Amino acid sequence: MTGPKIYLKRGGKDEAEKPFWISFADLMTALMVLFLVVMGVALLAVTKDVTEREKKEAQHNKEIEMVLDRFEAAAKRHEDDGIKIDRRRQVIDFGQRALFAFGKSNLDRSQEEVLRRFVPEVLKLSNDELGKRVLKRLVVEGYTDKTGTYLSNLNLSLQRSQRVLCAMFAVRGNTLLSESEKEQVRNLFLVGGYSFNAAKGNDDESRRVEMRLEFLGVDEHRQEVSQLPGNFGECALT
Repeated sequence: MTGPKIYLKRGGKDEAEKPFWISFADLMTALMVLFLVVMGVALLAVTKDVTEREKKEAQHNKEIEMVLDRFEAAAKRHEDDGIKIDRRRQVIDFGQRALFAFGKSNLDRSQEEVLRRFVPEVLKLSNDELGKRVLKRLVVEGYTDKTGTYLSNLNLSLQRSQRVLCAMFAVRGNTLLSESEKEQVRNLFLVGGYSFNAAKGNDDESRRVEMRLEFLGVDEHRQEVSQLPGNFGECALT
């Protein structure tokens, strides 16, 4: 007896065996491509940041050189006073006009007048638009020769630096600074003493004061100092 023929469909097994997930190799390839894209974007961002930083530093250094150029031009206007700019050390050198006798911190009248004649030039250059962008402050640095003890010379070098500030705040004599200029000096100048560090070739030249130009860093801004107007007091040195 023959019945109806039954045909079995064999495709189900093959379809079940087809992989549902992508192969491991394809997965790794996709991850690698994604990693490369992410790294490429990150490198571009870092490169852009570095480039912008380098541009800022280059512009900042250029502006420092411009300030030094202006100080050099100002010093040339006072050549008769022996003032010059040491660009390498970024220092205002007053030459023979800022030398002291052995063991002394006193400036004579002509030395004080030279300082007061040049300081208004310093203030003008320091407080214009360019100066405010790059110049942080001026440090009055006193030095001594190598004779004597370290601590006694340290005290003497501080007194020499202080004497320069006293000359700027003088209330008697010629070429006196105005009240406004004195305010600027108080906000911009700092006193430092260095004993016999950085002594020069001979003792006479070592007993000196200099004004060091201290510049701001990139993206750094000069801090405004709030002080009561006037109230300068008198020099404590005799």
